[in-house]
Amino acid sequence: MANDSDFIKTVFGLKMKQFRQKKNYSLQDLAHITGVSKSYLNEIENGKKYPKHDKISQLASALNCTYDDLVSTKLDKSLAPITEILQSDFFKEIPLDLFGINRNNLISIISDAPKKVTAFINTLIEISKNYNLSKERFYFAVVRSFQELYDNYFPEIEEKANNYILENNISTKPKSAEFEELLEKQFEYEIKSLDLEQYGASGKLRSLFIPEKKLLLLNALLDEDQKTFILAKEIGFNILNLNPRPNTYSWLDFTSFEELLNNYYAAYFAGSLLIRKETLTQKLSDFFQNEEWNPTHFENLIQEFTNSPETFYYRLTNILPQELGIKDLFYLCFTKKKNSDKIQILKELHLNQQQAPHANATSEHYCRRWIAVKNLSSLKENEKVTDAQISHYKDTGLTYLVISTSQKNPFSDGTNRSYCIGILLNSNALKKIKFAKSNQIKTVDVGITCEFCSISDCEVRKAPPLRLEKQIFNENMKKSIQKIRKEIL
Repeated sequence: MANDSDFIKTVFGLKMKQFRQKKNYSLQDLAHITGVSKSYLNEIENGKKYPKHDKISQLASALNCTYDDLVSTKLDKSLAPITEILQSDFFKEIPLDLFGINRNNLISIISDAPKKVTAFINTLIEISKNYNLSKERFYFAVVRSFQELYDNYFPEIEEKANNYILENNISTKPKSAEFEELLEKQFEYEIKSLDLEQYGASGKLRSLFIPEKKLLLLNALLDEDQKTFILAKEIGFNILNLNPRPNTYSWLDFTSFEELLNNYYAAYFAGSLLIRKETLTQKLSDFFQNEEWNPTHFENLIQEFTNSPETFYYRLTNILPQELGIKDLFYLCFTKKKNSDKIQILKELHLNQQQAPHANATSEHYCRRWIAVKNLSSLKENEKVTDAQISHYKDTGLTYLVISTSQKNPFSDGTNRSYCIGILLNSNALKKIKFAKSNQIKTVDVGITCEFCSISDCEVRKAPPLRLEKQIFNENMKKSIQKIRKEIL
């Protein structure tokens, strides 16, 4: 709930509705008895209005209850579960309107079957605990769902970024010094480079903003591209008037869902500043007209805009659906620590549907046949590898063009990263990307995780197909049961 006033109005409406239903009164019946309009009564029950003293007395008399019965915020046993839900973080922090959900309609659904809905919510909570889904991971999942709902494209932010570029004559491939000067002149920032490790902070703390002094501390280990992105993001916080906001990068903690969402908006603004929509759209259109795939040409395309493959790959998720009409795609960022065989998905995004490759929280082994994983595993020191692959998911029948760049992460301690964009090869994509039919791109049968993969002769399998074997076992048992029933009946 937004505040205590909202909670009080909602509880009053729920109690009035409960007393009305006990009397078998319709809203029209209650309106006739009390002289209060049906529309006003409906607004009360939906938590939009709170009646004055005399109206409450009229309602209490008509419903055969006391004044205190209605105004008390204590709910009886049948509605008690609603109190916990209404005062939970879910209602307090997540702006349901972002997803087109009317809060009052949702409350009405809950009030019609509070025990069942509460049991359902408790089930979700129990599942999240079993899979170690923290509050932080849950909120990140909500933000990701929000991005996917809007195809990860926000025209109002694009417009504000473009206006800022024009007003300040920002260069095509901006450097950190340019943004640093703008922050100091326009927003009165003080910016310092500092060895943050001397204070016990790890290398993952890239920056710290101290709002009381408008002081931005940048880790002295930052390279030029990391520094430029952080400064562009700071401009975004100010131009978009985003508050609350996080004061550290990378993320350490957050106080609300709104803070997490504002962090995303600022990062989106930064991407729009660094890689201009119109230019990237034209360059991509030209690149897709090539008859043959050439990894060097793709790396050159990245270099035209940024030295950061991560920024470029993520920007593709903004541009491909809206500007080029390629809507069925996924973006994944993998990490692999030094001297470790474990590969994790750090970031993911699925547009238009839940695409085939996705993260899992059960420590299963991602398919080593994925181009991004294969390159990451064989990456040499200080090397950058770009390649493409046609990935055919045997179990679903879906086929993707996957372009990936793997590199040594220059900031983390021995952790390498691999970025990839996967485009579903439907008739639309095949028309727009000519090199998708190139013989230079190898087609590979892939799975999602080893534990659920039907490729029997896989040379890079890291674990037996336990989940798949269990599923096959259950299916065979069902067939046996059907045979027994058929013979007996």
